[in-house]
Amino acid sequence: VLLSTLWIVVMINMAYADILSLYIPGAAEEVAKTAADTGTPIPQLMLGGAIMMEIAIVMIILSRLLPYGVNRWVNILASIITIAFVVGGGVSYPHYIFIAAVEVICLLLIIWQAWSWRNDAV
Repeated sequence: VLLSTLWIVVMINMAYADILSLYIPGAAEEVAKTAADTGTPIPQLMLGGAIMMEIAIVMIILSRLLPYGVNRWVNILASIITIAFVVGGGVSYPHYIFIAAVEVICLLLIIWQAWSWRNDAV
């Protein structure tokens, strides 16, 4: 239950950071500049963001359904990938830095919880 709840917190924070960023003048231009700088079309950038958001959404369910051993490693791997996305794709807006810090703390808690989780049912 704790892992699933932490994934909910991460997912809501990811969405909220993006929503707040929409209100910053020039934010859309920054996406266009990133697309131009990387040579990646904007739809592909949006697809990448959607995939990363979907990882958090799917982990809400998988954290409750996967068997113990697989669950531990999937949570650890998904958290590491998500931390890389949050830190690597971040911007310097104060709200984003704050929300990203909350996300990373939650993701580190997921890693710790999954790593230290012991299956008492065995």
